[in-house]
Amino acid sequence: MSGGSFIVDIMTPKQKKLMLRIIAGVVLTAVSATVCRCLEPPQPVRLLLFLIPYLIVAWDILVKSYKNIKKGQLFDENFLMGAASLGAFLLAYLDPDGRGDYLEAVAVILFFQIGEFFEGYILDKSRRDIDSLINLTSDTVHLLKDGEIIEADSDTVEAGSVILVKPGERVPIDGTVIEGSSSVDTSALTGESVPRSVDAGDQILSGSINVNSALKIRTDRLFEDSTAARILELVENSGAVKADSEKFITRFARCYTPFVCYSALAVALLPPLYLQIFTGAADWFEWFYRALTFLVISCPCALVIGIPLTFFASIGRCSRNGILVKGAVFLEKLARTGTVVMDKTGTLTEGCFEVSGIVSSRMEQHELLRLAAHAESVSTHPVAVSIVKAFAGRIDPSLLRDAGEIHGRGVRALVDGRKILAGSAKLLSDEGIDVPPAVKSCGNGTVVHVAVDDSYAGTITISDRIRDTSAEAVQLMKSLGISRIVMLTGDNAQVAEAVGGELGIAQIYSGLLPQDKVEIVGKLIKDGSSSGSLVFAGDGLNDAPVLTVADVGIAMGGIGSDAAVEAADVVVMDDNPLKIPRAVMIARRCMRINYENIWFALGVKFSCLIFGAAGFTSMWLAIFADVGVLILVILNALRGAWSGTAEKLSRRTAVNVK
Repeated sequence: MSGGSFIVDIMTPKQKKLMLRIIAGVVLTAVSATVCRCLEPPQPVRLLLFLIPYLIVAWDILVKSYKNIKKGQLFDENFLMGAASLGAFLLAYLDPDGRGDYLEAVAVILFFQIGEFFEGYILDKSRRDIDSLINLTSDTVHLLKDGEIIEADSDTVEAGSVILVKPGERVPIDGTVIEGSSSVDTSALTGESVPRSVDAGDQILSGSINVNSALKIRTDRLFEDSTAARILELVENSGAVKADSEKFITRFARCYTPFVCYSALAVALLPPLYLQIFTGAADWFEWFYRALTFLVISCPCALVIGIPLTFFASIGRCSRNGILVKGAVFLEKLARTGTVVMDKTGTLTEGCFEVSGIVSSRMEQHELLRLAAHAESVSTHPVAVSIVKAFAGRIDPSLLRDAGEIHGRGVRALVDGRKILAGSAKLLSDEGIDVPPAVKSCGNGTVVHVAVDDSYAGTITISDRIRDTSAEAVQLMKSLGISRIVMLTGDNAQVAEAVGGELGIAQIYSGLLPQDKVEIVGKLIKDGSSSGSLVFAGDGLNDAPVLTVADVGIAMGGIGSDAAVEAADVVVMDDNPLKIPRAVMIARRCMRINYENIWFALGVKFSCLIFGAAGFTSMWLAIFADVGVLILVILNALRGAWSGTAEKLSRRTAVNVK
């Protein structure tokens, strides 16, 4: 398939119609210009020859302008273009010397529509990037009920139901695979193109595509609470949060457009009126022509369209890479990133804990693990889950009484009539139980201290692996000039220092409770107010308060967490920490292009406005000052060829940053 054929194939019907109208307008305008030059027909015939292509191209602009005038919305780009082009027709018809040019009148609207075509095409392209996320949902499911397959609406399926997902179908609701094994394509969720394998017992997110064989899945949530539905809501609301530069352009256009309309009217009337009164002669045609030129130049399309388009295209680029940004304002803040604070567990490390060692001072290791596993079974913390998983036997709920979790410290329970405490050294100290100094910082992992019947019993060491991409992510952030990189963790100092040393992070805070993280981030924001925005990245499980406090909160792989989605400003669809510098790079590029567009558009327009009012410019230069600048701004907004570290990042993660 050729490149041109591909471009046509991915156009919307509206874009195809506009393209055909533009082509028809160009052809008919060329024919009309040739006929007029060769045959020199009378004015009415010349008017008719150019009016036909004009109406083909300009009809929708004139209709929009008329409807807006009826609504009282007089000053917009449709009005400016319609008034200028119709005025040019009137000048060309009334001027017997031919100073008015029908070709100019058609060219004004023709080039404006070419700019509209580029704008629409780019918007559609960015929407397709986001649609890969929006089109995650499926309206119907294959519900297994009483041994039969029933077609049901997704939003009627209750949690705990069993559904069948056939090869090639999209998973409609978050769930757990109970039968079958297959590969699933999660590229729409994470931006990663490599399918992953799932088997019975594995969790599977809605929006994934089943590749190989049928899967029976037990739904874990309702449809409206599933990952895909949550993403859809997040993306639909992203356009409502505008950046400061977008708000400025909106306010600017609201004042600027009426000002230039009245200025054009003043150019058309005041100078010739002055000349008529004081000299007795005035070239009204000349000043009217200058006013029309002034109108065309003044159209603020390049700013009103180009700036939001740049943000929209950048949000689409983020979406294509599995990074959901809730609004343009957060891209603006990401571009000013001066401090990155990261939670250790689940962000820099895999968060997949395994029991790597048991030390028991009073009983057999298996018995210590049994008691601790029963107590930890009331918690969903990854450390607790790993201890329960390490216990090979069955957890008997009947043995548990008065079980409860002490937030950020551990658990307390009566197991088989024995009082069990499992958690941090601080938890045991608060209960008056001495922790032997030799084991307070024991092991190269997270240490869970266990007490039985108010007496110290031993430790269970939990190990967590550093992610393969964490070190590279930290180095890339440093290369971007981010002045401070900080790691927060609830782990002990020994584990924290070991991880920080391996990753090259110097500023580390360990042994923290969730409220301690909020306090530290607050202090960092206060201390570093002059060094840009503070970005916090956490796994979304218990970091919601910190995500809210930070200038930009990034939930890593936290789309399944209600608290993370609500609190975060940016959601990374997988756990790859390289997505943090990638988001910063996209945001910085977005803002750099925006500033280029703003200064370029304003510089060209104000220069041409001055020359146009003075009579030193023609309608053709006015067309460039409006439509030419618009097209250049749009094309600049689309510059997506990354270089240097960005290319290295793209190769490293097998995802193109375009």
